[in-house]
Amino acid sequence: SFDLFDDRAVVVARVNGELRDLAHPLRDGDVVEPVRIDEPDGLAVLRHSTAHVLAQAVQDLFPDARLGIGPPVENGFYYDFDVETPFTPDDLKAIEKKMERIVKAGQRFSRRVVSEDEALAELADEPYKCELVGLKGPAAEADPDVMEVGAGELTIYDNLDAKSGERVWSDLCRGPHVPTTRLIPAFKLMRTAAAYWRGSEKNPQLQRVYGTAWPSRDEL
Repeated sequence: SFDLFDDRAVVVARVNGELRDLAHPLRDGDVVEPVRIDEPDGLAVLRHSTAHVLAQAVQDLFPDARLGIGPPVENGFYYDFDVETPFTPDDLKAIEKKMERIVKAGQRFSRRVVSEDEALAELADEPYKCELVGLKGPAAEADPDVMEVGAGELTIYDNLDAKSGERVWSDLCRGPHVPTTRLIPAFKLMRTAAAYWRGSEKNPQLQRVYGTAWPSRDEL
């Protein structure tokens, strides 16, 4: 792992040209480059990790919310949710406060490889995620906003309690992520909008929450 990177600004690494979590095991001959939070790739990982915190906060407050996708985008991130009623400005304030508590808790992001059957069983209550499990190879790579799956193996990221190590929340995701939520320095929820699932008006309309995240409060 990347214990040699004691710089707190390093949130992810490039291993043989691929972005990896700092907990990624290394093999002899691997070419490793640290990636700082203020670099474009580091900033994208920060924002995607913040999108996960948003989704966890929403499901804490609205347990019936079903998850869509949550990618980083230019200047921020979004996450789509299937909820019975649209989010209000007061809802966004409550979600943001819950996110602040999750960040302060220092939950660890932990990658777990799963089979397709395991993923479908674990995500039985998440129909949109189950649909994404079937996307592989070129189909997965064709949509840059689909961060859940890639060309290779399926992975789930668990948020683990900092003290007990118990799983607090999980999401289907190819990663990578920052090591802990404490490495999310500054974020803000911006607005909500309606968005069709996978961009097609034939699909259900979801609630999209937009936010932004930055390496410091000054930059925010």
